[in-house]
Amino acid sequence: MDIGQIDKNLAVDLTIDKSGLKFYSFEDEPFRIYGNIKRGEGGLLYRLPREVAAATSAGVLALSTNTAGGRVRFRTNSKRVAIIAKYDSVSIMPHFPITGSVGLDVYADGVFMGGYVPPVKMPNKAYESVLGVGDGIKEQTITINLPLYSNLTELYIGIDEGAALSAPTPYKHEKPIVYYGSSITQGGCASRPGNCYQAHLERLLDSDYINLGFSGNAKGEEAIVNYIASLDMSIFVCDYDHNAPTLEHLEATHMPLYRKVRAAQPHLPIIFMTRPNGTLTQNRLDRRAIIKKTYDTAVSEGDKNVYFLDPTEHTPFMADEGTVEGCHPTDLGFYFMAQGLLPILKKIIEK
Repeated sequence: MDIGQIDKNLAVDLTIDKSGLKFYSFEDEPFRIYGNIKRGEGGLLYRLPREVAAATSAGVLALSTNTAGGRVRFRTNSKRVAIIAKYDSVSIMPHFPITGSVGLDVYADGVFMGGYVPPVKMPNKAYESVLGVGDGIKEQTITINLPLYSNLTELYIGIDEGAALSAPTPYKHEKPIVYYGSSITQGGCASRPGNCYQAHLERLLDSDYINLGFSGNAKGEEAIVNYIASLDMSIFVCDYDHNAPTLEHLEATHMPLYRKVRAAQPHLPIIFMTRPNGTLTQNRLDRRAIIKKTYDTAVSEGDKNVYFLDPTEHTPFMADEGTVEGCHPTDLGFYFMAQGLLPILKKIIEK
């Protein structure tokens, strides 16, 4: 039975009434694309250069075309903002809402306006959606967050005919924070893109960011570490411990990652994290100890720009309401991850 026939509020259509709307490609002026999203081979969108992804691993190459962390921003006084989204592939998972893995959402001046909810079945890997965002008078900076776990290839943005359209208000902190890590870093399993912890922090700090989370495939490989070390960033947040296949692998790669990044950027603030945990098994304790050792060594050598965030201090509830299935955060889990990082990031930015 189609639930939309029972409750019209749960109905989702593939198409919308486009009358009175004018559409633009998200790659047109004056739209701005954030999150290191670039058009690459095969017409796909990449958040990591393809050559770097290919040199890292087959898994990273496959995930590099997921648009996690991608945003499109612009300024308008339009009452409505519509989208036509087209995909190369979509990710449907049993424990991950498709509103997060496939869908998009929209904010106006940092305030949530709604989610562009995709239908469960998309025969042509495309759908349309429209949301009210304003009064038609006040101009606002609109942020559309792109899907966390799917390959979006085309996005057309519709605004009211005759509405103002200009470049967005720049971020207060334009130099991005770079996050490297696992599926949790990529955003699994947020109910929508704007609920991953980095998006929370983007709005709280008014700061750009780049999401280099690679589900199950963040292992500190040399190719991606060299790339990270080359990025022009404001802060580096490192959280890949639970993708390391063994304790030995983590120990063999974690300190070299720090050395490489620090050698390239002597004054860059670096935050070491470990996966938010509820019950601390011996394996989790051992992994945390390896990361803490890197931090302690850096401090003992006089590095004043390293930080360590112990997840047990800010996510003790993760064994209960904080995760979907004992691993990946719920929206509540992501919110508290952001709250845990916020004081450190504020301290760094203010300094």
